[in-house]
Amino acid sequence: MTFLPTYPPLARALAERNFDRLTPVQTAVLADDADGRDLLVSAQTGSGKTVAYGLAVASNLLEGAERFGPAAAPLALIVAPTRELALQVHRELAWLYQHAGARVVSCVGGMDPRREQRELAVGAHIVVGTPGRLCDHLRRGRLDVSELKAIVLDEADEMLDLGFREDMEFILQATPEDRRTLLFSATLPPGIVALAKDYQQDAFRVEVAGEEGGHADIEYRAVRIAAGDVEHAVVNILRYFESPGTLVFCNTREAVRHLQATLLERGFSVVALSGELTQNERTLALQALRDGRARVCVATDVAARGIDLPNLDLVIHADLPNDPEVMQHRSGRTGRAGRKGVSILLVPPARRRRADMLLKLAGIDAVWGLAPQPDEIRKLDQERMLRDDLFAAETTPDDLMLAQALLAERSAEDIAAALARLYRARLPSPEDIVDPGEDRVKSRAERARERADREAERGSKPGKASARHRMAEDSVWFTAAIGRRKNAEARWLLPMLCRRGSIKKEDIGAIRILDTTTEFEISARVASRFAARIRRPDKEDSIRIEALTSAAPNEEVREKEWGSKPHGKQAKTPDKPSFDKKAHYDTKRRDRGEHAHAAKSRHEKEASAKPVFGKKKKKKFRG
Repeated sequence: MTFLPTYPPLARALAERNFDRLTPVQTAVLADDADGRDLLVSAQTGSGKTVAYGLAVASNLLEGAERFGPAAAPLALIVAPTRELALQVHRELAWLYQHAGARVVSCVGGMDPRREQRELAVGAHIVVGTPGRLCDHLRRGRLDVSELKAIVLDEADEMLDLGFREDMEFILQATPEDRRTLLFSATLPPGIVALAKDYQQDAFRVEVAGEEGGHADIEYRAVRIAAGDVEHAVVNILRYFESPGTLVFCNTREAVRHLQATLLERGFSVVALSGELTQNERTLALQALRDGRARVCVATDVAARGIDLPNLDLVIHADLPNDPEVMQHRSGRTGRAGRKGVSILLVPPARRRRADMLLKLAGIDAVWGLAPQPDEIRKLDQERMLRDDLFAAETTPDDLMLAQALLAERSAEDIAAALARLYRARLPSPEDIVDPGEDRVKSRAERARERADREAERGSKPGKASARHRMAEDSVWFTAAIGRRKNAEARWLLPMLCRRGSIKKEDIGAIRILDTTTEFEISARVASRFAARIRRPDKEDSIRIEALTSAAPNEEVREKEWGSKPHGKQAKTPDKPSFDKKAHYDTKRRDRGEHAHAAKSRHEKEASAKPVFGKKKKKKFRG
């Protein structure tokens, strides 16, 4: 590394942290072409950006010296979008410049502004803060930027998305014109390019993206799941990997609350991060993750910005991200600065096409597969138990005495079985996962051709709905606790059965709706999967579904009640006469005429029955 002889204090700090090579973004900002110039850098999260700009501004701050002078007005200002990211940057720069005698001060929302005012009054070499708090100190005259030599905007695209454009422009306008401006962003949208054009001079553009800097150390996996198996898949993935730190992403606050409650109920040590938490609650949650009291964090995208968790080896996308950049931001929380990580996308059948598009746009080749099954997890539990630190610990005399007492009363096999039960009791139980099958997304033309072929086989015209048919292959009959009395209809029963059982319409044969129940047949190929799915409660309905005790319903009773046709849309009664439209309307007109004639006659009779009164004579006034 060429900068080591020039700045021995920084080289010593890097050596203590076992930095043996530069990341691509660090190499780019230290190139000869970038020396002393404004920088517009595009690099993914986790690529070592903090150390990169810490090294890049060293020449401006130290000016050839090995140590800083007395702290006074700050020489560098670092602006970050969130409190967590600002504090993380503060920690990184503190250890990077510790041997150079730098004083680093943080100014972030949620902290005591009076304490920050006192620290700024004492003096600082580097100030790190969030836009709102820095603007507040500038307006009140607490932050002196007259001696500023470099300013860094970290995660500038996020600051724009969070509505900090005016604050950023206010800070940039308050700083000296001859300062050096470094703008770091994961993406370069038009707003960032315009900001750079207005506030940077002859900026050197650096782009480190794709496999070179974004996700070279991250293994991407895409897991096919049934529509209602998201929570079960998360449980099994957590149990399979047993990562010391895991981040699970959801798209909404409600989804975060629900998933956190589910994992807590299963026995996981889990915390949640979302926009509705207070700053104190966020601090407690992050502290629980850092000290190991919690191993799983369920969060939204915005709430997870800027957090850097130790030993974070696994990221799970419980909800698919909205675009490739968000997916890379999420995944970038693991595999940071040389560490390996795994990023797993949960993909239900309806989202397969979107998942393929996200991976393609991001240039990621993910490995597709199924969620871990309970047998796989139990096998890993056995291997982990044999390697547990409990067996490597030193045995005390008390332990030996208790072991001898147990062996005197119980056999070695009974003691080992009890130990296995105790080991499993502290682990959350794995869930049964339904295999959704190879749910390849078909085009509209393919679906139309298949529908036409099916209708042709049934002898109906293409484009018209046909009644549910008896299946030619082996089938199993089921019954649902709803019938005619509760307005059961095949048109809404059919999609409900497909959703509850994770099957397709082609797997359902005849549907017969009776007074209080509905009987239907399911293809034997998927009957066992259907039976497993319907045993679980459904959020949208509570209709009880179970297999019929007999192989098929009593056909004679059904034919007597409904006729020979199976009940899809209810068959018409065979003896019902055909409808004569002309005769129907002739009868209605005749009835209206007779009704009008009767009303007229009734009116004449009432009028003739009324008495006739003459005009009242006026009385003469007599005074």
